[in-house]
Amino acid sequence: MQRRPERIVSLIASATEIVDRLGLLDELVGRSHECDYPPQVLSLPKCSSAKLDVNGSSLEIDQRVKDVLKDATSVYNVDVELLNQLEPTLILTQTQCEVCAVSLKDVEAAMCAVVTSQPRIVACEPNWLSDVWKDIERVAVAAGVAERGAELIADSQLRLDEISQTASEVTRRPRVACIEWMEPIMAAGNWVPELVTLAGGENLFGVAGQHSPWMTWNELLASDPDIVLAMPCGFDIPRIQQEWPCLAKQPEWAKLRAVQEKQVYIVDGNQYFNRPGPRLVESAEILAEIFHPQIFSFGHRGNAYIPSE
Repeated sequence: MQRRPERIVSLIASATEIVDRLGLLDELVGRSHECDYPPQVLSLPKCSSAKLDVNGSSLEIDQRVKDVLKDATSVYNVDVELLNQLEPTLILTQTQCEVCAVSLKDVEAAMCAVVTSQPRIVACEPNWLSDVWKDIERVAVAAGVAERGAELIADSQLRLDEISQTASEVTRRPRVACIEWMEPIMAAGNWVPELVTLAGGENLFGVAGQHSPWMTWNELLASDPDIVLAMPCGFDIPRIQQEWPCLAKQPEWAKLRAVQEKQVYIVDGNQYFNRPGPRLVESAEILAEIFHPQIFSFGHRGNAYIPSE
């Protein structure tokens, strides 16, 4: 039986990438304001917007988010009128983080405002790396391309297994601090600790499967990591470079082993680590290349990450 094409609206960047890798990009009719990959989606109408100004320093953005959440349950708006015009049959959203992207609650509120096409809603729920595979399967099944989903999952797992197997043979595993927000300072959690481990590193902060935790400068200084990775959520490399003084200005920054040995890297967290989708495989490649450049070379240096100096 021939499948019926969907009219898909994706309200989370990682789901948009899943749609692309499933070969369904021509069925995507709308996106969130944060969906920017692959580049073809930029021409699609934006069905969401932020309730706050995302320009400014890390500290300013953090305060704005906290101020908005005092008076509302979300930091995003969903354009119900536009959704009605697009007549979606399938809407993709998430339950993982109320701050990072449009959430299931946002979409359900929009549905209460009557989206006349009565679309099905699929909410991605990533906490662990294994949850990402479940989300790919969930989207693929909902769109009627379960076999493509299974193939994508198998290919992704195979590539990660190859990295893990090679990394397991190294004699030294660097101690790594992954910074997901710069001011106030936050460590990366959820799937990032798993990626660090399989790429041949020892993760110092953040627990696999748990939300990213706040940390203190004293904790970072006491751990004295071999490698520090700055991968702020939603920031690309130029934006991180702009924000860099908020880390480098710290009195004890220069005393860190990683700083002295030039093992501090700026990583495009926005395009890779912060998006629980197919490009988490490339995220593992980035880590492996940084941790063990003598045995891994995927060509990501200069594009997905750069040394801090």
